[in-house]
Amino acid sequence: MADSDQSSASQTPAQMAIQQLLKDLSEEVIGQHGLILRMLIALLAEGHLLVVGAPGLAKTTAVKALANRLEGEFHRIQFTPDLLPSDITGTEIYRAETGSFEFQKGPLFHHFILADEINRAPAKVQSALLEAMAEYQVTVGQVTYPMPELFLVMATQNPIEQEGTYSLPEAQLDRFIMEVNIDYPSKEDEQKVLALVRRQRKLKRGKLKPSNLKLDNSKLGLSENTNQLNQQVLFAARDEVFELHFSDALERYVVELIAATRNPAPYDPSLAKWIRYGASPRGSIALEHCARAHAWLKGRDYVSPEDIHAIAENVLRHRIILSYEAVAEGVTVEEIISSLLKLVPVP
Repeated sequence: MADSDQSSASQTPAQMAIQQLLKDLSEEVIGQHGLILRMLIALLAEGHLLVVGAPGLAKTTAVKALANRLEGEFHRIQFTPDLLPSDITGTEIYRAETGSFEFQKGPLFHHFILADEINRAPAKVQSALLEAMAEYQVTVGQVTYPMPELFLVMATQNPIEQEGTYSLPEAQLDRFIMEVNIDYPSKEDEQKVLALVRRQRKLKRGKLKPSNLKLDNSKLGLSENTNQLNQQVLFAARDEVFELHFSDALERYVVELIAATRNPAPYDPSLAKWIRYGASPRGSIALEHCARAHAWLKGRDYVSPEDIHAIAENVLRHRIILSYEAVAEGVTVEEIISSLLKLVPVP
């Protein structure tokens, strides 16, 4: 079935809701369709997303727009060099009236976390975030507190400024299911951005009435009061994603592709000197989960090699560590991934 062949009649309620969400976000965040698509893939695949790009490319806008349309609590954390772990996890407060300590939860205990400029925080803060992302829990003192069932960290990183920043260690990078690098919009899209900003300003000042379009919230899985996507619809969508058919041959292809990042010599001996470390088994898991989500968003009930290739770069970019020779000679991770996708036989 072609991507565009699926009619709304054959869509499940969860697919209708997510497709409407994708459409709404594309109208609000212009020129970054790839980012929006991958945010939804991360959401469906139950992973966390790292967004890398220069200032002013709608990284924060896109993340906030997604969170505003989902039923749950959203919090933005501005990462700075003077941030402490307790600033995000919370701390124990002494209650004089009871003579005991009570844990006051920090901003990390929300459903959607925007970790803005994550590489500006020191290692201790990054480690605190790492436990929450990996284990869905936070430990303070001798007590461990669980995170909510719906928990998504969407972190942004500015690659231009390096002063006063702390590079994320490879172990923490591996916790992000995908890394998305974004670039400047086209001239046409940038002109649309100008018109959108003018329209938003008029709406804010009450000089323009919102659209009178009435949506059937029950069909789209929207909460009647907030017009946000219901959590149960999102959980149903996740269940559908993991019920998609994933053939044994394709599963073997994923394993072979990840293994090739560790030892590319059997396919091309010249690639071996460019890679210092390849992807861990987390890379295999992330590649499968994201491929499932991509196929589901395209309306298929099975996963194809096309889905794996569509998201392979985002899944593997931050998991492959280049050798010093590769850096010195200007070889990029994207070039290596492209070569591997061509060399590893497709089933």
